[in-house]
This record gives sequence, structure tokens and C-alpha cells, in this order.
Amino acid sequence: MPISSSPKSKSLRERLREPRALLAPGVYDALTALIAEQAGFQALYLSGGAVAYTQLGRSDVGLTTASETADVLGRITDRVRLPVIVDGDTGYGNALNVQRTVRLFERAGAAMIQLEDQTFPKRCGHLDGKSLVSTQEMCGKLKAAVDARASSDTLILARTDAVAVEGLDAAFERAEAYAECGVDALFIEALRTTDDMDAACARFSPRLPMLANMIEGGKSPVQNARELGERGFRIVIFPGGTARFVAAQLQRYFESLHAHQTTEPMRDAMLDFDGLNDVIGTPELIALGQRYAG
Repeated sequence: MPISSSPKSKSLRERLREPRALLAPGVYDALTALIAEQAGFQALYLSGGAVAYTQLGRSDVGLTTASETADVLGRITDRVRLPVIVDGDTGYGNALNVQRTVRLFERAGAAMIQLEDQTFPKRCGHLDGKSLVSTQEMCGKLKAAVDARASSDTLILARTDAVAVEGLDAAFERAEAYAECGVDALFIEALRTTDDMDAACARFSPRLPMLANMIEGGKSPVQNARELGERGFRIVIFPGGTARFVAAQLQRYFESLHAHQTTEPMRDAMLDFDGLNDVIGTPELIALGQRYAG
């Protein structure tokens, strides 16, 4: 018997009916998710790349597993109330693996699960040298995903990486086929120009929400969410920006600590002990514990 949909999943479906684009920043753990929620965002995005960067210190080349991503996702959804769009890569195998991934991610609190048509192991959509499964195989995987979800309010996002491998027309043909599989949104990765973006939205956005992926230094022209919404995109993600920003700041921090043997030169760029405790809600947590202590 299907489970009832979660408020997070329902809120995401309802939010996507609005005409303005939904900006979902990339997060990679419960702390980044909490700070994004406090900043006022309405949804979050957990990418496979971010999991690889932060959990493994490795590149986005298919090294992560479904359970590793689900573990990170579960800790995020336990801490924040926002809906989370989670990157399921290729589903980590064939159609049966896809079904297991969907069930795993749904139990961990995913509001939307993204699946792509690369071969396994995959690589970042903005890296060269990708290869694809057949359209027929990908359609089977997407239908398997739709069938596996316990609630229809757990949304399925179909991604194609065909632009870099087979060209724009082939990517559109694949997106047409994927749209017929019962998915809830489409993602044509690494569109090269604004004209390509406009063509994609003109063809597909009247039928399904379209996602735009903004990668600093990637293959698509980076624009803001308002501009992309005017083009017809309904979801805008900056999936790796958080990890890239934090990595740059940590380089500065560790270089300074190594050089000066103290954090004093970096104090103005840091939260102090009380400041961090305020962010993560330590006073409220202590008060809750005291209430249960009687």
C-alpha cells in the first residue's frame, strides 16, 4: 500500500506550479543545509559531485555509492524542513538498481530524485569523455523509477547528457522519449548557449518543469535565477558552488594557521564559539534536554 506523501514533497510539487524559477543551492551536509535554510531558500540540491568532494575528497567520476548519498541525505532531511532534490547519478546500475536507489532515497526524505542517461560509472556533466546508455535502456530505468516510488509526490527528474555526446538535436529527442515515461521534470545538461537554452525551454517547458544547472567555469553560460526563469526554466541549481567556496576559504584558513600558528589573523572571517552555537541551535537543544529531564 503506498505511503502518504511527505509535506516536503507536496510543497515542492506545489512550488513548481509557480511561474517564477525555484533557486535551489547546492549543499553537502546538515550544516550547509541548515545555513541555506536560515538564509531563506525554499529548496536544496544535493549533488553526487558534492558528496564525492566532501565525503571522499575525490572527483565526480562515479566513485560514490547509493548508500553513501542516502546517508548524507538522511542527515540533511533530519535537520531541515526544506525539500531536497537529490542526484541519483545513473541509479548506480541497471533498472533494478534504480528501483533500489529510489526506495532508499525516498526513505531518506528525498523530495525529487534525479537520474541520468550516462553509462556507469558516470562523470560530472561538465567533464569531457562521457558515454551514454541507449534511449531504450534509459526509458526502462525511468519507468522503473516511477514504479518504485512509494508516493507519486516523490518527484522523478530525468537528465540527459546527450548534448556533449550526440549533439543538441539528439538530446532533444532523448528528452522527448524521457518525458513520455511519466517523469515529473526534465534536465538537459550542459546546454552551450542561451539560444540552446531558449530552444529547450520553448520545446519542453510548457509540458514539464525544466532544470538549469549553473557551474562556475562549466560549459553553460552562467546566469541568475531571474534571467533563467524568464527563459522558461522552473528550477535553477548551483550544485557545486558551496563546496568550491568553502574549499577556497579553507585554503586561506589553513595557510594562515600554518604560517601564523594561531587563528588570530582569521578571527574577523570566523564565527566564534557562541556564534556557531547560535547557528546550530545549541541553546534550544539544551533547553529541550532539560525539559525532558523533568
